[in-house]
Amino acid sequence: MTDITGGAEAPQAAAAANKFYFIAWRWHFYAGLYVIPFLVMLATTGLVMLWISWGAGIGGERTAVAPQAEFAAVSALQTAAESAVSGGQAVQYIEPLAADRAAVFAVASDAGRTGVVVDPYTAEVLQTFAWRAGWYDFANKIHGTLLLGSFGDRMIEIAASLAIVMVVTGLYLHWPRNGATWRETLLPRLTARGRTFWKSLHGVLGFWISAVLVVFLISGLSWAGIWGERMVQAWNTFPAEKWGAPLSDVTHASMNHDGAHEVPWGLEQTPLPASGSLAGTDAIEGDVTIDSVAQFARGLGFVGRFQINIPGDETGVWTVSHDSMSNDGPNPAADRTIHIDQYSGNVLADVRYADYSPYAKAMAWGIAFHEGDLGVWNLVFNTLFCLSVIGVSVSGLVMWWKRRPAGAARLAAPPRPRDLPLWKGAAALVVVLGIAFPLAGAAIVAVLLLDATLLRVVPRLRHALS
Repeated sequence: MTDITGGAEAPQAAAAANKFYFIAWRWHFYAGLYVIPFLVMLATTGLVMLWISWGAGIGGERTAVAPQAEFAAVSALQTAAESAVSGGQAVQYIEPLAADRAAVFAVASDAGRTGVVVDPYTAEVLQTFAWRAGWYDFANKIHGTLLLGSFGDRMIEIAASLAIVMVVTGLYLHWPRNGATWRETLLPRLTARGRTFWKSLHGVLGFWISAVLVVFLISGLSWAGIWGERMVQAWNTFPAEKWGAPLSDVTHASMNHDGAHEVPWGLEQTPLPASGSLAGTDAIEGDVTIDSVAQFARGLGFVGRFQINIPGDETGVWTVSHDSMSNDGPNPAADRTIHIDQYSGNVLADVRYADYSPYAKAMAWGIAFHEGDLGVWNLVFNTLFCLSVIGVSVSGLVMWWKRRPAGAARLAAPPRPRDLPLWKGAAALVVVLGIAFPLAGAAIVAVLLLDATLLRVVPRLRHALS
C-alpha cells in the first residue's frame, strides 16, 4: 500500500508546525506580560461591583421601607429631598424598585450632587450620600480608567485588545495534538505535580472561559475611547433626525455623571431634543410637572424602577427611561427612553429596544450580561468567571516562575524558532486584529519594530528579554 501522506513532506510539515507552536507561545507570553495585570484588575473590580450591586445596591435604591396603601406625590418627595440639601435642586428621580423599597433623588447644589433616599409613602428622608462617590463607583473608575482619565482608558483598551490575541494563541496552544486527548483538553490533570499541573489547570480554565472572555472584552471595548467611542458607537448611534423635533447642542451622554454610564449605549452620542416648539405627539394635558410626568410614565407601563431626568434649563426636556444600562431591570428588550417637551407636554421622542441597531441590541444584552443583571444565575456565572480569570492569570505566572532559570537576569521567554516559514494564517489574523482594534495593531507594530531594531543592536537587552 502506498503512503500518500508521508514522504519528505511529513517531517517538514511537522517541523513547521512545531515552529508555529513556539511562535504562538512567544506571542502568548509577551502579550501576557502586559495583559495579565489588567485582567486581574478587571476581574477583581468586576467582582466588587457585581456584589455591591446585588447586595447594598449602587445608590440607596435597595433601602427597605414599610409598604402602605399608595405612594405620596412625587412632588412631595422632591420637596423633602431638596430640603435635605442646602441650596439643593433635584435633577433626577428614581422610582422605587418595588413596593417595599425607597425612592431616590439626585440633588444638585454648589457642593456637588447629593443622593437623597426618601420613603415613597411618608416623604421621610432616610439617608443622604455623596452622589456617585461610593465603593461601587470607586471600583468602576478603576475598572474603566485606572483613575488616570483618558490615558488609563487607552492603556486598558490596549490590554483588552491584546487579550484577544492571548485568547486566540492560547486556544491554538491548548488544542489537542501529538497524541493529546480531548479529555486532557477539557479536564485538568489533578494528579499531576509541579509545572505539569499548573500548565493543565491554565490551559483547561483558559479553554473553558475563552468564548465568554471574548464577549466580555468586546462589550467592554465598545465603551473604550478609540474602538468604542470613535468607531463602533459612532456607527451605531441612533439617528435623532428621525424624531422631527428641534435638537439641542448636547447629547444623551450629558445625563451621565462622574464617568458612570447611565443611558443606553446606542443613545450616548445622539443629541437630545429641545423643548419650546409645537413638535411631537400629544401626551400630557395641563401643567407639565414631575407628578404629571410620573403619572404619564406609569400609565404607559413603566413599572418598578424607572428614572425621570428633570429639565436643567429653558430648552431641556423631561426624560423618562427604563434601561438595562442603568440597572433598571433584567430584560434589555424592555429598554425605553421618552423625551417630553417641558412646555407643551408633547412626546418629542420615544426610543425602544426595537429601534436600536443590531449592534446596539447586542450591546444592550452584552452589558446586562457583563454587569450580572440578568438574574441570580448571572450573578453566580459572573462570579465563577471572574474567579476563573484570576485563576488563569495566576497559573500563568506560576508556570513562568517554575520554568525560568534560577538566578538568571532574563525573562525566560519561549525561544524564537529559526528559519520560520511564513505563517499565512497567523499573518492574516494579525492584520485583521490590527485593523479591527487600532491600539492592538499599534502595539503589535511597536513590538515588531522593537524586535527588528533595538533588540538586534543591543545584545544585552535582547538577552534580558529572551
